[in-house]
Amino acid sequence: MGKIQFEIPGDVQAQQRPKFSRAGNGVKAVDPQESRDYKSFVRLVASQHAPDVLITEPIKLTIDVYRKIPKDKQTGPKMKLIGEGKLRPTTKPDIDNLAKGIKDGLSKVLWHDDSQVIELVARKWYSENPRAVVTVEWVL
Repeated sequence: MGKIQFEIPGDVQAQQRPKFSRAGNGVKAVDPQESRDYKSFVRLVASQHAPDVLITEPIKLTIDVYRKIPKDKQTGPKMKLIGEGKLRPTTKPDIDNLAKGIKDGLSKVLWHDDSQVIELVARKWYSENPRAVVTVEWVL
């Protein structure tokens, strides 16, 4: 089994809805600038851990997103619960939007296409060190 694990530092940017505009007779969809910038950052970080050849096998992808602890949760009892993993983020952005931006940024860097991801585990946690920890596993 092959395995790559790495960390993307900083706040994870949720995938935003595309902006639509008319282009002649058709409609053009464009990612907002923040989403494009974050995907580029993910590609940069992932390229430092990329295999020599893109993965072609089915992939299990695990993304652990560590969100900044809000001020109202920085009390003794709540910090204890956060440390035990019992108090976790239930606010926006949604976990699927956080995972989408990362997954899109990894395509063509670690694997050929998102369709290779056959299992996805995405979780939100609190931390004083905002980041995403990405684990990619595949059978050789």
